[in-house]
Amino acid sequence: MSAGNSAVDAEGSAHPFNPGWLVVVAAYFGVMVSFGSLLVFTFSIFLKPLTAAFGWSRETISGAFGFAAITVAVCSPPLGYLLDRFGPRRVILPCMAIFGAGFASLGFLTPNPVHLYATFVLLGIVGNGTTQMGYSRSVSTWFEERRGMALAFVMAGVGTGAMIFPPVAQFVIDNHGWRVAYFVLGLLVLLLGLPLTALFVRERPQPDARVASWQEGATVRQGVESRSFWILVATLFFGSMSVNGAITHLSAMLTDRGVTAATAALAASLLGLSSFLGRIVTGVLLDRFFGPRVGLIMQGLTALGILVLATAQTAYAGLAGAALVGLGVGAEADVTPYLLTRYFGLRSFSTLYGLTWTAYAVAGAIGPILLGRAFDLTGSYTSLLTMLSGSTFLSALLLMMLPRYPTAMASERTSAT
Repeated sequence: MSAGNSAVDAEGSAHPFNPGWLVVVAAYFGVMVSFGSLLVFTFSIFLKPLTAAFGWSRETISGAFGFAAITVAVCSPPLGYLLDRFGPRRVILPCMAIFGAGFASLGFLTPNPVHLYATFVLLGIVGNGTTQMGYSRSVSTWFEERRGMALAFVMAGVGTGAMIFPPVAQFVIDNHGWRVAYFVLGLLVLLLGLPLTALFVRERPQPDARVASWQEGATVRQGVESRSFWILVATLFFGSMSVNGAITHLSAMLTDRGVTAATAALAASLLGLSSFLGRIVTGVLLDRFFGPRVGLIMQGLTALGILVLATAQTAYAGLAGAALVGLGVGAEADVTPYLLTRYFGLRSFSTLYGLTWTAYAVAGAIGPILLGRAFDLTGSYTSLLTMLSGSTFLSALLLMMLPRYPTAMASERTSAT
């Protein structure tokens, strides 16, 4: 009997409702207003307003995203350890409170770029405590057979936020200014994500024999000594460099080519919609097919989308490219935690997830800065985006080097003896 249909798998009872779905719903809304949704997908909307207000170059503003990403890279493993040690809620709540207040404080920005960088460093310190990394461990303890779908619904929160927040940010900027937009978005974090997490997010209280205990699985050392782990890291690194570069410059890239600001915001929203759909589809596929094959197909769509954006000269091409990138972004977010639980169990899941986020965040810092530099030097994004498309597809092929789950798990158990 599946965890999605009955609480038997989660708590050993015959009650027809699995309370883990309440955790999923709360996590969905928490992730929707997280660093990975709110900050990442609205960054490009604020790019030109900040340039106009302070005279900063795009490379300078992109540097703020880079500082946040590097800080996320440094802080993700410690946050992962805290999640494994103290449980998700004790970590997520303070991180979300600081993130919401910090994001709102961007409405008080001064002309000194150090102010911008310092705020983004603060957001990076707590950032991953608000994302799917914070929630995935709690959700995974409630599900076994439907784990792919449960995680997909959580990750769909990012897609929802990516749909909603770019046009909302653009509307508020157009009518009330960019400072008010920062206030409004920061307040949403505090009013939506914080209370739902406090009320509902928790780990399953009692392990059941049919669901792997979170005390079982690989240690951190066994994980980092595994070839499977480093394949996941490499795939994430190259995919992140391309995707984060494209996302953070999407609005500016399209408006440079004659697309209206409203249509560029629509492209960012469409990216969010396709990301939402990509997560749901990927969740279904992960519960039915071998995960690395699912990841290869979906990340291949990302590579194609980046290639389309590299040459897009019309609104329709920009929308198509954004949609394809979104499909792959959604899949990537689903595949990584799912494969970590299948290859390494839940014992050190959050710490290992944090280490993969380090690679993701470092690459996420490099991509936007490289694209900002490329534009400042050449006035175009085309050449670099084309190269990033190729690297994304090649990195997706690495997933085919992953072994079958039983082989991987057996090797981990062998290494433990």
